[in-house]
This record gives sequence, C-alpha cells and structure tokens, in this order.
Amino acid sequence: MNIKALNGFKDVLPGEVEQWQRVETAARDIFARFNFSEIRLPILEKTDLFARAIGETTDIVEKEMYTFVDKQVTMRPEATASLLRAYIEHGLHVQKPVQRLFTIGPMFRHERPQKGRLRQFHQMDVEVLGSADPRVDAELMAMGALLLHELGLSVTLEMNSLGCPACRPAFRTALLTFLEERHESLCDDCKRRSSTNPLRVLDCKNPRCREQVLEAPSLLDFLCAGCADHLRLVQEGLEQLGVVYSLNKFMVRGLDYYTRTTFEFITADLGAQAAVGAGGRYDGLVEQLGGPKVSGIGFALGMERLVLLLQQQETEAASASPALFVAGIGEQASGYAFGLTHALRRAGMAVAMDLEGRSLKSQMKQAGKLKAANVLIIGDDELAASLAQIRNMNTQQQQNVELQETAATVQALLQLTSSSPLTSTSI
Repeated sequence: MNIKALNGFKDVLPGEVEQWQRVETAARDIFARFNFSEIRLPILEKTDLFARAIGETTDIVEKEMYTFVDKQVTMRPEATASLLRAYIEHGLHVQKPVQRLFTIGPMFRHERPQKGRLRQFHQMDVEVLGSADPRVDAELMAMGALLLHELGLSVTLEMNSLGCPACRPAFRTALLTFLEERHESLCDDCKRRSSTNPLRVLDCKNPRCREQVLEAPSLLDFLCAGCADHLRLVQEGLEQLGVVYSLNKFMVRGLDYYTRTTFEFITADLGAQAAVGAGGRYDGLVEQLGGPKVSGIGFALGMERLVLLLQQQETEAASASPALFVAGIGEQASGYAFGLTHALRRAGMAVAMDLEGRSLKSQMKQAGKLKAANVLIIGDDELAASLAQIRNMNTQQQQNVELQETAATVQALLQLTSSSPLTSTSI
C-alpha cells in the first residue's frame, strides 16, 4: 500500500528546511530590532471566533475553513483572530498599553492547491495593538520591506485605504449601483459577492471581471476627513522612512475586519500568486471580540512563497554566466591559464576554464554555451611573447593584450570586463 501526503499538504525535506530556517532567522532578527515579542498560539479555536472576526460572508468562512462540525472547532485559517483572542483572554492590554507581537506557524484553508499556496501553509504574522498612530502603519510597512530587502527579494509595496464605518456606506452604495449595471457580465462568484460583499468584486482575478471594474468608483474619493487625514499621515511617514510605495484603488482584503490602511507586498516572480505578504488596520475588531476599545494593525508573510523566491534566486545564481572564460592552447599556456583562472576567482570574479585540452574551436563553443561575457585566449607562442587576445562575446571585438604579473592581470581584467566596448590595456 503506497500512502502519500494529502493533496495540498507538503513535507519540508532536508535541503529545503535550511531555507525556511534562513527566513525565520532573518525575521526574528528584524522583529527584535523593532521591539516585537513572540507569542505561540494553538491551531484549534472555536469556530465562532473566525466567523465573528473574519466575517460570515467571506470566502474563508463560507468555503475554506477546516471545521469539526460536531465539536464546533476550526483549524485556524489565519493568525490575527487567534492572536486577538489570546490578547483579550490574558489581559495583555493591562500589562502594556501597546503590544507588539509576532507568531510563526501553520494555517489551514481548503483551497485549490497552487504554486506557493497549499492547504497547510505557514505564515509569519505581526500585530501592533493599542496604537492608532499613522506612523505605526508606516513603520510596519517599512519593517516588512526591510525584511524582504535583507532576504534579497525584489518586491513592490502597494497600499490603499478602506475607510471606516463612517465613510464606507456611501462608497458601498455607489459601488452597488455600478455593479448592478454590469451584473450579467460578472462571474458567478462576483454576482453572489455583489450583494453580500461587493468590495471583493474589485479583487476578483477573473479577467472579465477585472475589465468590468476598471471604471469602478474609488473608495479614496469617499474618505471622511479622519480617514483622509490618516492616509495622508501614513504616506508622509513612508516618505520620511524612504519606503517606496504606490496607491492601488482596487486593493481590498478578503477579511471583513480591515479599516483604513491596507497593503500588500507584490512580486513579479511567482506568476498569478503575486502577493508574498499583506495586511492592514483593523480598528474596532478587538472590541467586537469582547475586548477593550483599542486600535490594531498587522500583516502576514507567506513562508512558502518566500522560500520559492529564495529557491528561484539560487537557481538563477547557480546558472549565472561567468564574466570570463580563459582558453589556454598548448601545454605551457594551459598551465599559465590554470593559475590565472584561480587568481581571478580569488579576486572575486566568476571565471570558467577548460581542463580537457580541447582545441580553440571547441573551447570557444564551450564559452558560448556558458554565455561567458569575454574570452581570454592564451597560446604557447603568445605566452612566450607575453601576449594574449581578449574577445568580447557580445560584440565579437578582439584585441591583443600584454601579459604582466598575475596581480596586475587580475586588476586589469576586473576593470576590463566591467567596461564596454573593449579598450586597449596591458594585463
């Protein structure tokens, strides 16, 4: 009997585990710099917690939760609700007025498994509870951007404001009117959402729906004075911290609890699964769950997607083209080229060389397959005359160069390969 892992559940094997550890180590270091403390939460919670926090008409609650109906408990589909439950239950607001907390662990949603999106997935979740200051919003986004930067990942930050209970009703009315005129052109999910949760229509990935909402009203045009001022101060904070961002009027979140600031970290390297992290402000949610009247904001980063990006980087680095291919033709020239190649590598340069004694024609083919930027050609006769030829493989320009001491050779070649077109030099 051949038993395999369930669909949407994945083993993390040796070799890949180290990449997960790298992400977690970097995250813990960053979170410590920003004065966050770790909290560890249970996987099972009462189903009502998520229905009340996330919203009964959301896709998560309606379709995706793993719920034990007989016990009315659910495997957590996200971390914020569980963290707030713990915050309220243990009276953390009494211990410290502003709590800065993070947690790392598995979440569960019954979605169609895709690249970077599994039914058991892992998130790093950070939350700030007890502060309504717009600078906290900017600081959180800056922290996320810093973590991704230190991991060497290329992402963009998009943000929006979802307003508040005072200004959202007018927008909802305008959006419903807009969607009613296009109802028959929407997908089946959006036809249902247009009456229960119309904001989600703006976030639909169906190309037909995206085309229909291009001219949809923007919530940014309906913000009350308080929300507009909050957004302005968040933007000023991001600019003060040097964080690059763009406003995206179509950005909404799949959870009902978000108010005002919402944001996503987007990558162009994972296809349709573009968001590696997302979050926003949820003022009022703690009180809704039976806690004190405090503000909150947080975001989560998907571990699987971060690891995928790191794996892609390593693959690209492993297949990176060498800056130089050294072709030694003849026994003495090959010996000289062998030592020179090592000296160049010690100097930090990516260099390739043939060690099989092939002909010049074969070595040039090899350099072409490796996509080497330049080829240094050294023959026995040229070596006796302290000469060599260097060829730029893009322009096919070739010129003579003089061979001198190895150290000078290294320095000159490093300068030479960083300039274009080739210029005369001695090496």
